Amino acid sequence: MDLSVSLHTDDDGFLRRECPTCERQFKWFVGSTINRPDDVAEPDEYFCPYCAEPAATDQWWTHDQLDQVQAEIAPDLMQIVHDELTKTAKSIRSDFIKMSVTTEPVPPPTPLLEPNDMVMVEAPCHPWEPVKISEDWTATIYCLVCGAEFTLD
Repeated sequence: MDLSVSLHTDDDGFLRRECPTCERQFKWFVGSTINRPDDVAEPDEYFCPYCAEPAATDQWWTHDQLDQVQAEIAPDLMQIVHDELTKTAKSIRSDFIKMSVTTEPVPPPTPLLEPNDMVMVEAPCHPWEPVKISEDWTATIYCLVCGAEFTLD
């Protein structure tokens, strides 16, 4: 069974992310920007724009996003468990053991909406990978792609 979950971006197409090292939140753009060169491959890791620590591309989920994913796949997983237990219950034929399986519906989670907050910045070295950072961030910023340091003018 293939399970998929959709996460919402903000109005500008940015998805909230969380650094696995410093745990600060920022956003990166989902998809390709207009000025992205055609020959640029997706990186294996990204750098935090706040602390410059690298992590694999699948390590940037926020706690709310992980909770949302678990809540959205729970009904499908419960159905799989129910089906397997029902098969097991039917296979048990005994005068001494009676087994039945019942489940209660799991309510769907409230969608996780992404507010259109933060301020967009582009690293001079990789302007096709913009990020959004906290509006009150005044320290050095690091490129999402290569970790190069830059400041806002």
